Amino acid sequence: MHILFLTDNFPPEVNAPASRTFEHCREWVRAGHRVTVVTCAPNFPKGKVFDGYCNALWQTEEMEGIRVIRVWTYITANEGFVRRILDYQSFMVGAVLAAPFIRGVDVVLGTSPQLFTTCAAYAVSRLKRLPFVFELRDLWPESIRAVGAIGNSHVLDMLEWLELFLYRKAARIVSVTQSFKRNLVGRGIDANKIAVVTNGVDASRFKPQPRDADLENELGFKDKFVAGYIGTHGLAHSLETLLAAARRLQDDPVGRDIRLLFLGDGANKERLKAQAKTMGLSNVVFIDSVPKDQVVRYWSLLDVSIIHLKKTELFTTVIPSKLFECMGMGIPVLHGVAGESAEIVEREGCGMVFEPENVEALCAGLLTLKSDGVLRESYRHKGLAAGGRYDRKELALRMLGEIDACR
Repeated sequence: MHILFLTDNFPPEVNAPASRTFEHCREWVRAGHRVTVVTCAPNFPKGKVFDGYCNALWQTEEMEGIRVIRVWTYITANEGFVRRILDYQSFMVGAVLAAPFIRGVDVVLGTSPQLFTTCAAYAVSRLKRLPFVFELRDLWPESIRAVGAIGNSHVLDMLEWLELFLYRKAARIVSVTQSFKRNLVGRGIDANKIAVVTNGVDASRFKPQPRDADLENELGFKDKFVAGYIGTHGLAHSLETLLAAARRLQDDPVGRDIRLLFLGDGANKERLKAQAKTMGLSNVVFIDSVPKDQVVRYWSLLDVSIIHLKKTELFTTVIPSKLFECMGMGIPVLHGVAGESAEIVEREGCGMVFEPENVEALCAGLLTLKSDGVLRESYRHKGLAAGGRYDRKELALRMLGEIDACR
């Protein structure tokens, strides 16, 4: 089978969508299938093309057997609605124009959250008269409503009409959560064509690591209790809650040797750094995104990983992919996301759940985990045991079966 996968995020970008797509495609190639990925020049999240690449009309390379075709797009930073829409639309056009030059395809796959990539996948599937598979990683535009990024309800209504149109036209929908599936069924989409394949962990990369002594000394974390947030710093993550907690802990006799590490980039990163400076925080460290093969060095420093999203009904339906990476590495979780993902944390016993945007609850959780080494060890062991149930290889093969079934 020859799978044509359209995605606007792909390695060497290091965000969750890029990782999921690459790891799935890699396993499909290992299973004996051909995979062609159409993407753009790597530039997320800063809107700057990575070293070694250029924003050209057509570039090709191979990554672990995956044929990667990169098309020209209008590149901008991950901020500003109009510019981001132009970015998305330019990829849509470039992907559709590239498709006729890709021969022998059996199925076309497009991934969300933004809908213009899946629009391109649908258009290509019609041009080639092939099945179209919609990978649903986020409810878009509902997530835009949730963070208030667009005030024009007419625009959002139009995007929602497009969203439902694409769901109906898809031969198969692969959702990353059960909650997303329930949402679609409640809106009239046929449940029989929706499969759920959750995010998972690349067990070959995310596994227990000794604490990186050089990095520990470089960042001043020697003999400190380190809590970390690793991931996108966006409007949806409400990381101001973590800064407010840091201010309280800085003056707490028990919590003053707790350090908060922020690793990653996003639309809210510079604002958070400025806020931390204004607050006079000496117990937080901000690090920009690092190459994928370096991320585990930073994970190794963490005594606890903080996962957090804004307190809104929509985010009760999401499962942050970093939860599974924490399991794979045996890092206890402080989980500030309600809903389906919190149920996983509690069911697997890999950490503590606290109310999103509740500073007191976050502080209490950090102080408890700092003081109770036995509890941390229990979370570590249970997380490692649970990680095996979310192995990316097995999940990739499950998704492959869903794709094959719709041909």
